[in-house]
Amino acid sequence: MALDAICLQAILEELRPKLLGLRVDKVQQPSRDQLILLLRGNRLLLNAGANAPRIQLTELVRENPAEPPMFCMLLRKHLVGGKVAEIIQPALERLVWLELDITDEFGRVGRRTLVLEAMGRRSNLILLDGEGRIIDCLRRVDADMSAQRQVLPGLYYQMPSGTGRLPIIEEMEESFLDKLSAANPERQLDAFLLDHYFGLSPLMARELAYRATGETDSRIFALGPDGGKRFWKTVSELLDIIKEKNFTPICLRKEGLAAEFACIPIRQYGAAMELVPYESFSALLDDFYAVREQQERTNQRGADLIRTVTTVRDRLRRKLAQQERDYLETQNRDHLRICGDLITANLYRMERGKGQLVCENFYDEAGGTISIPLDPLLTPQQNAAKYYKRYAKAKSAEHHLQEQMEIARRDIAYMESVLEAIQHAETEQDFLDIRAELREGGFLKKQGKKEIRRAARPRQFRTSSGFRVLVGRNNRQNDQLTMKEADYRDIWLHTQKIHGSHVILRTAGREVDVDTLVEAAKIAAYYSQARESGNVPVDYTQVRYVKKPAGARPGMVTYQAYQTVYVTPEEALIQRLKES
Repeated sequence: MALDAICLQAILEELRPKLLGLRVDKVQQPSRDQLILLLRGNRLLLNAGANAPRIQLTELVRENPAEPPMFCMLLRKHLVGGKVAEIIQPALERLVWLELDITDEFGRVGRRTLVLEAMGRRSNLILLDGEGRIIDCLRRVDADMSAQRQVLPGLYYQMPSGTGRLPIIEEMEESFLDKLSAANPERQLDAFLLDHYFGLSPLMARELAYRATGETDSRIFALGPDGGKRFWKTVSELLDIIKEKNFTPICLRKEGLAAEFACIPIRQYGAAMELVPYESFSALLDDFYAVREQQERTNQRGADLIRTVTTVRDRLRRKLAQQERDYLETQNRDHLRICGDLITANLYRMERGKGQLVCENFYDEAGGTISIPLDPLLTPQQNAAKYYKRYAKAKSAEHHLQEQMEIARRDIAYMESVLEAIQHAETEQDFLDIRAELREGGFLKKQGKKEIRRAARPRQFRTSSGFRVLVGRNNRQNDQLTMKEADYRDIWLHTQKIHGSHVILRTAGREVDVDTLVEAAKIAAYYSQARESGNVPVDYTQVRYVKKPAGARPGMVTYQAYQTVYVTPEEALIQRLKES
């Protein structure tokens, strides 16, 4: 769900006592829409993305680009060294003004304001000077984009235009009942609230309707004579929560996956949703958006990679299909030899220019006849030679096609493994490593510009019993991890006949209990194509039994003396075992 104004107020109430008076030590911009202010150990995230605008403290570490964007450099110039003076939200608006006291390069004391407009696709981050003039913004809006409100450097900042609706916290009982009695009785209660008031999300409006009537789609006429006051009582209870700042961070989970979040308990879903309380809104938002952010990074940074790899894979599939058809034709090559023999045996009765030869097939035990197509431009002897040549070509092609089909199948499997690595890529370096791997394999053209390379580390986990688990991020790292870094006594795990990462359970020669093996297997299943499946087969064996065939693509190995365990991936377990 999108962050509504009430949830935003709840988050700001949580942030104020933690942030006021803190100094901005660093400014980072890990992605186009995300800004992180480091304030004495606190990581304040401001997200102006259309799908997830918000402000929160975050524990998630996001990788920064090698070269910071220009907007990030500008913010560093103006904000580093400043202290948070105020955090303001206009009455139930989806706006946050982060006021900072600063000292400029000439030693003059001043103020800067960082404005977060958390308004869906119109979300923005805007930096203002002490007079309210725009220094710069994340998204510039000129007259061609909006005739009513421009957001450009040098202009005075203006708040987004109002909707004409009343903030829900300013409503009184008498006025509420008057609006309710004047409304169309066929109108749903949640729609009535959204028509007349701002600050409410559709989820919150449905919740108020449910608490008043027991149904989310109840209509005004269904309230009855005294229903209006009952409805107002429900609304006023929410207003009391807002005024008393009595918020509760709640995550709604469906089948274990986060579906919604709210600042009050949500009852409308009944047993269909699990209500999970959190200690803080920041922890709730970290958990809620972690998977979504990874998917967004994959979609943004890996879109061209996915397109390239998918194109190569599909081309290989078409090539393999043609090779299989050609191979089937080679299996019928004896017919070509028979045609050549029969033409040779009937040369005495053939004339040049004929389109076919009908003769007795002495290879047929039943003694039937056969019709053999001929090229009328060739002599009988040349027609016979043509059939013999096709027979010889088919015979020699059989072995060659078998080899080529095996290579094509291996390359298709390799492309599938690369696609899987892209789906699990988390950082910019992950994508750079995959690109480099494809270039070395000849699937991408080499570029003249040298990319900045950093030593990527495998994913690291620690089991409940204290064993370390390492997980490869891509095929090249899988090879490095399994064939060079792992001890021969370590345990190697991989999903059975399913593309996924190589997983190494570090044993240092110690005995491993069953629970530890199961946890390591769940990690292997999670970082595979079977992430969303249940009862996933995971093979495991000692590293000494894992071999890499000569000439095999990165990540491709063979293994023996293995055992199999069946597990179901658990995201909560993965997050608990993950090491920073």
